[in-house]
Amino acid sequence: MKAVSYQGERRMAVTERPKPGLKEPTDALLRVTTSGICGSDLHMYDGRTPLEKGTVVGHEIMGVIEETGDAVRSIRKGDRVVLPFNVSCGYCHNCYRGNTHACLTMNQQPHAAYGYAGMGPYQGGQAEYVLVPYADFNCLKLPGEPGDKFEDDFLLLSDVFPTAYHATELAAVTPGKTVAVFGAGPVGLLSAYCSLLRGASEVYIVDSVKTRLEKAREFGAIPINFEDGDPVEQIRQMRKKDSAHQKSLRPREADKLTGVDCAIDAVGYQAHDEKHPGKERPSQVIDSCARVVNAAGNICLIGVYMAPDPGAKDEQAKQGIHPLPIGELFDKAVTIGMGQCPVKKYNEYLRDLIIQGRAHPGKIVSHHIAIDDAPDAYEKFNRREPGYTKVLIRFEDAMAA
Repeated sequence: MKAVSYQGERRMAVTERPKPGLKEPTDALLRVTTSGICGSDLHMYDGRTPLEKGTVVGHEIMGVIEETGDAVRSIRKGDRVVLPFNVSCGYCHNCYRGNTHACLTMNQQPHAAYGYAGMGPYQGGQAEYVLVPYADFNCLKLPGEPGDKFEDDFLLLSDVFPTAYHATELAAVTPGKTVAVFGAGPVGLLSAYCSLLRGASEVYIVDSVKTRLEKAREFGAIPINFEDGDPVEQIRQMRKKDSAHQKSLRPREADKLTGVDCAIDAVGYQAHDEKHPGKERPSQVIDSCARVVNAAGNICLIGVYMAPDPGAKDEQAKQGIHPLPIGELFDKAVTIGMGQCPVKKYNEYLRDLIIQGRAHPGKIVSHHIAIDDAPDAYEKFNRREPGYTKVLIRFEDAMAA
């Protein structure tokens, strides 16, 4: 079978690999119809993770069940399913409590995923076939046929749509609140979208790629280009000029409520230094979130912070240790949530929003490619080439089978 594998820093290749076979009676074999290239895959592509050469990558996976083990009961050959990127057992202390992003049995670390550095031996899904452990638990059944109008929407249930929704949960977004999202990649765009779904009154989104900011505007968010100046000050000035907002405040409140109620970091440790373009500053977005959030507000760090980071500039950063404005955060009584998304907590509900026409996350998809075009797509996505917002690999033969 064809599969996309890591061949070293900024080198992906399409290689021939053996088709996986069932190992346990609880396994299933999935014929992949669509797989996504995720923004977090770029950390591996850039050589910023300890990923072994030859690893098949990809954790956004959907398709049709080809074969099931003898112990699988709820999934059958021919079922259309999407997989959470979390590989989880369903029975450990954490899984039983809904924390499938911290499964205790599937990896040496308290988390596991398909085709990702440090997250277990599980083959990635940018391939024609993938093995699914504990298929009854890990497969979400989908209606319809491969390639239908929901194909893109359903694929995003594997990661970025639930992850974005999880970001709004951690940031405590509720009706009427104001939100700032830093980063207009796929997760950032959908974090803005989910904030609006949850009833946020205003959503600002910060980036410098104009096509991404335009997409944010289409969703109803307010785009902020950090190349035009300090994004926190831009948001504060907009809030000050909002006469309806200012008139609603009591005396002495105005200067203290020019920030937002909720801030979401959808960038992570490869953030660009706003004062020195072209350079990284891992804590840039954390600092911006601390500055923009109002007292007693909430911050979510949904962007990836990785350790070890072999490509970092200093020894502490290589261990994932970064400065944190703890004094400001404490003074403001800010609540911070962070970590990977427990996809199964949300994916069934979000699936039903899609089916009923209430949510259309697939609007962020910009490109459909064949697997042979994946190395070129990685290069363009990594350069933030205009228009490369979300790239999906389509396996047309699998859809037709």
